[in-house]
Amino acid sequence: MDTSQDRIIIFDTTLRDGEQSPGATLNVEEKLEIARSLARLGVDVIEAGFAFASPGDFEAVQKVAQTVGTEDGPVICSLARAIKADIKSAAEALKPAAKARIHTFISTSDIHLKYQLKKSRAEVLAIAQEMVAYAKSFMEDVEFSPMDAVRTDSEYLYQVLEAAIAAGATTINIPDTVGYTTPSEFGALIKGIKENVPNIDKAIISVHGHNDLGLAVANFLEAVKNGARQLECTINGIGERAGNAALEELVMALHVRRQYFNPFLGRPAESTESLTNIDTKQIYKTSRLVSNLTGVMVQPNKAIVGSNAFAHESGIHQDGVLKNKLTYEIMDAQSIGLTDNQIILGKHSGRNAFRTRLKELGFELSDADLNKAFVRFKDVADKKKEISDWDIEAIVNDEIRQPPELFRLELVQVSCGDNSSPTATVSIRNPEGKELTDAAIGTGPVDAVYKAINRVVNVPNQLIEFSVQSVTEGIDAIGEVTIRLRHNDKVYSGRAANTDIIVASARAYIKALNRLYAALQESENKQTVVSS
Repeated sequence: MDTSQDRIIIFDTTLRDGEQSPGATLNVEEKLEIARSLARLGVDVIEAGFAFASPGDFEAVQKVAQTVGTEDGPVICSLARAIKADIKSAAEALKPAAKARIHTFISTSDIHLKYQLKKSRAEVLAIAQEMVAYAKSFMEDVEFSPMDAVRTDSEYLYQVLEAAIAAGATTINIPDTVGYTTPSEFGALIKGIKENVPNIDKAIISVHGHNDLGLAVANFLEAVKNGARQLECTINGIGERAGNAALEELVMALHVRRQYFNPFLGRPAESTESLTNIDTKQIYKTSRLVSNLTGVMVQPNKAIVGSNAFAHESGIHQDGVLKNKLTYEIMDAQSIGLTDNQIILGKHSGRNAFRTRLKELGFELSDADLNKAFVRFKDVADKKKEISDWDIEAIVNDEIRQPPELFRLELVQVSCGDNSSPTATVSIRNPEGKELTDAAIGTGPVDAVYKAINRVVNVPNQLIEFSVQSVTEGIDAIGEVTIRLRHNDKVYSGRAANTDIIVASARAYIKALNRLYAALQESENKQTVVSS
């Protein structure tokens, strides 16, 4: 294998590690939609899931392999513990892919060996070698990860990596599992591996890292300087705890500063050729899609894709940007697919114009979904003079991308004021098709609505997040509401958009409850199957 390549492989794990963000659980269709977007973005590898984890994960990996795993598409990968059943399940799920990879892992740090695996170094070394060889019996492309590598004894780490490569691993991934390392330490670790693993030239060095100290992207860039050629990352940096290294930050850092990074990849410093295969103009669309489907909002000051990333408040900055963008902007907003196009459609716009604009924004809708979105568009257009791209995106996400509609909101009505008790009345159609109506008093209109909904739905939950964000400027702006509920230590999210914040709040709450109720039903069905 040629490991001297002069570009960086982008390994996206949004569908696997990213989905571990609290409340970010995705169904199969949502995973497929993200996978298609990742393919358009140009990622080299999609880690589609953990096939052995559940039937749902197996199905998701299999369908991503079928749909996106084409000859000219990305490599489709499944994670697997260093256990035969895991590896066999991954291989089975990946069969439809033209290019497939099994990614197997086992812990190597002494603390993990003692408290998690309860095994000796010699035992883990033998398992790593045996399971990599087993994965190799299914396919040529095998990746191996020594979990908690940054806290593993260096000499032992070299020994494990050498054995894994000898057994057939073509990619060696070095994970900072707990987000503990710093850039100089991580760079030195990669350099040490390059210098002390005799057969390292037969494998590509990859890195995976969490952002607990806010250093993941910096760590990865230092790793690139020392020989890493694959970066494992997620859209918007989502993932468990503080998340993963953010794909958009890594890609744009390598793009904007390619003259700096070129020599580390054996290129002339002045080369303008991209260091990755990513189509940067797809970044913003993909970011928004992942945010909408997972319910995990992007903070306004988030690098690259935050709403403030290209905004200038300071008078000095504004003056400079108006004269020459390069005075205070190191990259063009259009380079990530963010346009200045605001007014695009109005209430007199027809279905064909609407469909055309949707395609330009990256939406491919069926006729039925297009009809639903168009009806909603007309309704919003009657209330707003100007419809922006962001309005259209919010409409489509609210109408089309929904969890199973078990409970359906039929009516919400509130009465409130500074000298009255906020009161809400709701009518909801339950899964059996019966319409139920109830009312409640709350500390505010939204609280009253949620209490009324809870009286009807009667599904125990704890509201842990309620946030409202304006899609565009102006008093007539569409407002997006994001809800996160907790039940039995699991988090369920819902998002809705409407020019009426109370209506958006009610719809978002119903969506989150539908996800929760669907999970409870699935759990009950599994218990019934087991008991029978």
